[in-house]
Amino acid sequence: MKSWLLGAACAALVFILGCGTESGDPSGSGLSIVVIPKGTTHEFWKSIHAGARKAEQELVAAGQPVKIIWKGPLKEDDRDEQIKVVENFIARGVDGMVLAPLDDKALIRPVETAGNAGIPVVIIDSGLQTDNYASFVATDNYLGGRMGGAHLGKLLGGNGSVLLLRYAVGSASTTKRENGFLDELKENFPGIKVLSSDQYAGATRDLAYTASQNLLSRYGNEVNGVFCPNESVSVSMTKALRDIGKAGGRVKIIGFDTSVQSLRDLQSGDVQGLVVQNPVKMGYLGVMTLVDHLGGKSVAKRIDTGVALVTRDNMAHPDMQALLDPPLEKYLGTGN
Repeated sequence: MKSWLLGAACAALVFILGCGTESGDPSGSGLSIVVIPKGTTHEFWKSIHAGARKAEQELVAAGQPVKIIWKGPLKEDDRDEQIKVVENFIARGVDGMVLAPLDDKALIRPVETAGNAGIPVVIIDSGLQTDNYASFVATDNYLGGRMGGAHLGKLLGGNGSVLLLRYAVGSASTTKRENGFLDELKENFPGIKVLSSDQYAGATRDLAYTASQNLLSRYGNEVNGVFCPNESVSVSMTKALRDIGKAGGRVKIIGFDTSVQSLRDLQSGDVQGLVVQNPVKMGYLGVMTLVDHLGGKSVAKRIDTGVALVTRDNMAHPDMQALLDPPLEKYLGTGN
């Protein structure tokens, strides 16, 4: 009877906390670190995952046993699910967390709860409205937005009308990109009119496509350029412009982040520029910074992982190819 009760209790614990293959270092002798992305559907997060695995492989090879657990919500608008993931891993008692918060306010309390439980958190990709974390490893998103604005302004010769299709309320990273874009136009391209800057695309390509269609149905005859603050918006807006015969440079498009489709759009001339992050580096440094912190080393409060502007003219350059085509399979294998 005691054995049966013990088995039932273990089964219940596995069910409640989602244990099993993701429960951390099975030997119990190494560090157990959970990496929690905003979502798991966009290609950007695959690169973050690869960077985290690269760090794991290097640490293990150097004699530092570390087990990376990868767990996040399916979609980037599921705040409740991401909060639940954080809370579940607090209950498991992992050694640390690397978190890309999908909302800059909603994730404050879970992160502070983790800290109070002795579980340090390194924030990656998108900021929080608190300083209660070990380090923030991310792109300078505001700078990236300004780079996009400057390139679009030059392409338009300082004149014309543009659209900004925002991503999602509460997403700190994309909000900074959007603000950087608008500030760049305001300060350096006063001859460019912003037709719309208050519409949001949403978390998926389908939602972004519908939002793009709605904007173009209103402004399609006036617009000369568009800024898209992430991969799903970039791909969806480009498709919507193709549908009405406005792609191919008739309307200049500057996007943010890369995917197989957005790179095809850049190569074909439908997109005139992509502001590109280094997500592999971000995932890698997120884990490495947390391990240093856990080891008692002093870590920087803010670590910039860089940003670049890719065009059809420079995309074949080796430095750009390293960003556009990292060896993800080397770190993720075929089963991830």
